[in-house]
Amino acid sequence: MTAARSHPTTPSTRWRRRKEARPAEILDAALACFTERGFAATRLDDVAKRAGITKGTLYLYFPNKEELFKEVVRQAIVANIARGEALVAESAEPASVLLERLIHHWAQLIPTPASAIPKLVIAEAGNFPDIARFYVEEAVNRGRALIRSVIRKGVARGEFRAVDVESGTYCVIAPMVLAMLWRHSLAPHDREPLDTAALVDTHLQLLLRGLVSDGRAATSPATSHAAADEPMARRKGASR
Repeated sequence: MTAARSHPTTPSTRWRRRKEARPAEILDAALACFTERGFAATRLDDVAKRAGITKGTLYLYFPNKEELFKEVVRQAIVANIARGEALVAESAEPASVLLERLIHHWAQLIPTPASAIPKLVIAEAGNFPDIARFYVEEAVNRGRALIRSVIRKGVARGEFRAVDVESGTYCVIAPMVLAMLWRHSLAPHDREPLDTAALVDTHLQLLLRGLVSDGRAATSPATSHAAADEPMARRKGASR
């Protein structure tokens, strides 16, 4: 009688996935865990389990939790800023158009898991100052520099009023950060959902009307009267 030929055990799908895909899967799992538990309470065991790998495999890519979190920030936030830098560097458009494109570009992050990162950093800044410093140096400073460059370009060309660039930079960024913080804190408890699209359009209208110098009109469709009136019409309709 011929002995039955034994077949090697077929590994599960999660162990057969391409090695190149693992870092991205680990980062996705890490962001989900950090969002749910916070930085302090998240364990690497949690991340490994969520990514479908062993803790030992995770250590092949990231030596500790701090470096894992930093890479999450680089991929989810800093990479987005880099795309904005490329957009500005390659464009000859008016500064008002560049500002609009940047704000719409960053607004796309608000409904994504990456929007949890600012709240995470703020919540953990007191206990993990190294994480806070890292975020300021690699994300905040780079984002501020990008906005400053656009405002300065607009002022130099005579497109924008001679405003205080530093304060203006915060005015550009603040509503986007507010929307991210709101989504991951008070939004679940608020009976009036934040209309992100309306926020962006209204922000652009107020911002560009304040920046654009006399005799120049902001040509962005997002700043038109129609865009500004639409949220009001929706609110009136809802109240009937």
